[in-house]
Amino acid sequence: MKITKDTEFLSKAIDLVAGYTDEHLDKSEPAPEYKVFVVWYCKTLQNFKALLSTTLSDGMYYEVTYNGDREEIYLDAYKKFENRCVKE
Repeated sequence: MKITKDTEFLSKAIDLVAGYTDEHLDKSEPAPEYKVFVVWYCKTLQNFKALLSTTLSDGMYYEVTYNGDREEIYLDAYKKFENRCVKE
């Protein structure tokens, strides 16, 4: 898959996160409504990277990376365990 435009990449990233989220929802409960949103993204040369999350309160966030040299896209899923304010 060759991606050359920001809009192509972001659309694909949102679709990947939505698919991953749907796949990992609790099947014994009704599927909740949610939205996927882009927190940050950048393009450097032929590569793209984006950080995304959903409106679900599951503490998950996602990193989607497109390697333009190999024409490959990667999805990493992370769970936030804690958010601390560190004062020094």
